[in-house]
Amino acid sequence: MTREDIIRMAREAGFVEYLLRVYRADEGVEHLARAAYEAGAAAQREKLAHWMRSMGYATHGDTMEEMLDHLGTQIAEGLEAEVLMEREACAKVCEDASKPREGEMHSDAQWAGLMLSAAIRARGTA
Repeated sequence: MTREDIIRMAREAGFVEYLLRVYRADEGVEHLARAAYEAGAAAQREKLAHWMRSMGYATHGDTMEEMLDHLGTQIAEGLEAEVLMEREACAKVCEDASKPREGEMHSDAQWAGLMLSAAIRARGTA
């Protein structure tokens, strides 16, 4: 990265010409650009953390990558729980449909409902 690149990025980030004149030496401009990058990264981390909290997710990690990894884990765990609940609801529908009326014997369709409910539940254990 050249000095010109750093100055261009500082201008794009909204730094005023005065600050660029103060940091005329190469080291100073690089320090200024590094500070601008870190401030931008901190602002992005805070935006992500705010969104995660507003959606009910925990915010763990010091970097955006760590926070996103943890978010992915939380989403996967939530989806897994939803799948298990949906699977049980489907098995329950099959099970309820398999119950004969009082005094009746199971029909073939009702036996199939019992088998389906068992098969659906078994998918959650495989």
